[in-house]
Amino acid sequence: MYQSEEEAGRVPLHNLEAIVTFGYTGASPALMAACAARDISLTFLSGSGRFLARVSGEVRGNILLRKEQYRIAMDADRSLGIAKNCILGKVYNAKWVLERACRDYPLRLDTEKLKQKSQYLSGALTKIRDCADAAQLLGLEGEAASTYFSVFDDLILQQKETFSFQKRSRRPPLDPVNAMLSFAYTLLAGMCAGSLESVGLDPYAGFFHTDRPGRISLALDLSEELRSVMADRFVLTMINKKMIGADGFIQKENGAVFMSDDARKVFLTQWQQKKQEVIRHPFLDEKVEWGMVPHVQAMLLARYIRGDLEEYPPFFWK
Repeated sequence: MYQSEEEAGRVPLHNLEAIVTFGYTGASPALMAACAARDISLTFLSGSGRFLARVSGEVRGNILLRKEQYRIAMDADRSLGIAKNCILGKVYNAKWVLERACRDYPLRLDTEKLKQKSQYLSGALTKIRDCADAAQLLGLEGEAASTYFSVFDDLILQQKETFSFQKRSRRPPLDPVNAMLSFAYTLLAGMCAGSLESVGLDPYAGFFHTDRPGRISLALDLSEELRSVMADRFVLTMINKKMIGADGFIQKENGAVFMSDDARKVFLTQWQQKKQEVIRHPFLDEKVEWGMVPHVQAMLLARYIRGDLEEYPPFFWK
């Protein structure tokens, strides 16, 4: 690693799981080749944290698996089945986040308000199971997300003068909470893309997110069900435990808010630690690290596409 043309440090590659670079810092072809050969994810983000590119190694998996993935993606009914399960996982986990907050902080939250939103999400689960087409599913997903985010500010218990949440803003994020959420979602989508490639699937051919050049649609599908339990709860922890404060953000002239370099370092350090926490996977009923959950879900999706499972089992956190 070099800084101002001087060597800043050396890190053995076998100690690395992933490399994330911000701004316009480059990487030599030799480093990219070495990372690809060792399955080390190398991701390039803009200075604001927007995804630019990712270096991956040789495509894995047999061509038959990807051909079947493409067949399903072109079949509206089969594609809808997988998409529905991804969104069922998303809404179920969002509901669980609200219920968990009511259980953990009954004296600090308006539990009646949160329970009403949770009940609405319960109703949305039934509607999602019964929906008949992709357009209806998209509408139900949007309504459920709006309901969930309408009480997200209630879950912020510390540093309210800096971290308040009114609505989701993406391009660009307009407040510190949205800046952290966007960054976490970018990291999660990158994990999902790498996991899908590792089991032989194409991260660009999705079932819920429509195809668009350069968009990792299937990785975004997979990340939907994990956003609330992996990314949202992580952001809330960073705020409520005061791991990042007001000095960790920069506001641009156009109102956009981005994390500072120091804040990103803290964020990434804690993110890596979070990935090492062990949970019990609800479908496999086995202990896995949080960081392995996207890989497990990608593996289950591949098993479904190969015909080994009757349907894709989404991640229902308990």
